[in-house]
Amino acid sequence: MKSSRLTSPFLRSVSLVPEKVRAGTFPFGHPAFLDDQDFALGFGAPITILVGENGSGKSTLIEAIATAAGFPALGGSQDHRPGSEPAANALALAMRLSWLPKVSNGFFFRAESFFGLASYLDDVADLGNYGERALHRQSHGESFLALFRHRLETHQRALYLLDEPEVALSPMRQLAFLRILREWQRSGRVQAVIATHSPILMALPGAALLSLDGGSIQPVSLEDTEHYRVTRSFLANPEKVLRDLFDDP
Repeated sequence: MKSSRLTSPFLRSVSLVPEKVRAGTFPFGHPAFLDDQDFALGFGAPITILVGENGSGKSTLIEAIATAAGFPALGGSQDHRPGSEPAANALALAMRLSWLPKVSNGFFFRAESFFGLASYLDDVADLGNYGERALHRQSHGESFLALFRHRLETHQRALYLLDEPEVALSPMRQLAFLRILREWQRSGRVQAVIATHSPILMALPGAALLSLDGGSIQPVSLEDTEHYRVTRSFLANPEKVLRDLFDDP
């Protein structure tokens, strides 16, 4: 039987080095990162899902973790760095990562930079990585899933950091992506940290769900997220929600 020390999660925690914190520099004025002396985020599950309203700090946090782990801030892997890179953000520079074991294989996915990343990968990668078709010869949703299914595999230990992967995925394709996440989860070789607004992805059984709303990072249940409550309320009675929203009689 393999030791649990060799299975996901490999990145066990992130914390801040106080002397490297640049007070008054973004994002240290953000409520989620104000307590730089005691800030620590532990990872106890193969899949961690970060949730919160726009501006809560999800993307800032996941980009900082990715950059501190050695991935390009614009998205990609340690071997694939498309375009010129911006300077590392102040949060990444102050971050300490604790590993067991350390892994360098992985990928940082950013939806907003995927077009450029797809062009880069189509130029340098074998088509077999993406289901026998170049990413730009697939629809946006198909190319997202092709990257997740074929490029981001489970054959070796890896850390995958995904910022809003649901952007181009229909509800049906989000369900298909859930199956990929389940494969990663069960493999023992993949750790993923995902920032999302999708209640479908948040519903992954066994995932650690963390909320950044309210100025702190706290565990939350699916049913207690604002995303779930708003979606459930709308689907239960769309006429009432729209009537209240538009203040119609």
